[in-house]
Amino acid sequence: MTKIIPITALLLVSFFGCKEIPSEKSKGAIAELKEIKSSNKTISFTFDDGITSDLAGFAFEDWNQMLLDHLETNKVKAVFFVTGKNKLDKKGQYLLNSWNQEGHSIANHSFTHPNFNSVKNDTEIFENELNKTDSIISKFSNSVKYFRFPYLKEGANKLKVDSIRNVLKAHVYKNGYVTIDASDWYINQRLLKRIKEVGFENAEVAKFKKYYLQHLIDRANYYEKLSYEVNDRHINHTILLHHNLTSAMFLGDLIQEFKNKGWTIIDADKAYGDEVFEHQPNSEFAGESLIWSLAKQSGKYEDSLRYPAEDSRYEKDEMDSRGL
Repeated sequence: MTKIIPITALLLVSFFGCKEIPSEKSKGAIAELKEIKSSNKTISFTFDDGITSDLAGFAFEDWNQMLLDHLETNKVKAVFFVTGKNKLDKKGQYLLNSWNQEGHSIANHSFTHPNFNSVKNDTEIFENELNKTDSIISKFSNSVKYFRFPYLKEGANKLKVDSIRNVLKAHVYKNGYVTIDASDWYINQRLLKRIKEVGFENAEVAKFKKYYLQHLIDRANYYEKLSYEVNDRHINHTILLHHNLTSAMFLGDLIQEFKNKGWTIIDADKAYGDEVFEHQPNSEFAGESLIWSLAKQSGKYEDSLRYPAEDSRYEKDEMDSRGL
């Protein structure tokens, strides 16, 4: 039996240039494609610094173990980018041993955490910083030749960036790029301040956790969207977190939240096998997240990329309004 098409439908088809109306099958295919894209979001965890202080009533050894326990419970291996200055004493060696024994990679984050965009920190200082920390971490079985720039600053001009890159190459180091940047350090800073002011029991830690999770998921989604536009595919992301109290307290919840949002968690050393990490941005665009740099280099995002990419100034008003 011939199906009669209503006149309004015919007029609409004519008006829109006889475009095909999506069938239920094609709608299903579109939905399936969206689901595939969602399920292909992949993330790994990297940590910076490595402090050895007691925090908010937690002994250093205890809160460090809390963080490691989150990773072990979820069967996740990270890359730990450490500064060298505080790793020579008993606590520093304990810290490195605890991460190494759990099978996490130990990488280089300079010796004193200088800002290499500063004119006073030249290439000679960079090489000295690199070598001093290398001499400490190279003794560990899981040390790897990745360097992460403090503050993600790689040099303020092309000449300096190129000379620093030459030093890295000479010492057989690769850039330990971040693809997802965030401000977990600032949330941690404010949580510690609140606990100091009112005590742990009155600090409303749950509210800080809620903001922490929302912030990190938001930044992950932002860099995933930007990365997909720039690379035309999903990549294996590396998120930047810090070795601090918020990681010790909230990392397990964060890992679960990523899983709930459709992200696949992989080990960080596997993530660095993605070919995107071989796409070194031109010298004049170096710094910030790798995805930020590649987007900047494309010239298509001049009106939407903020600088610095992530900073406390972007979170302050919202945290103030929430009473955090």
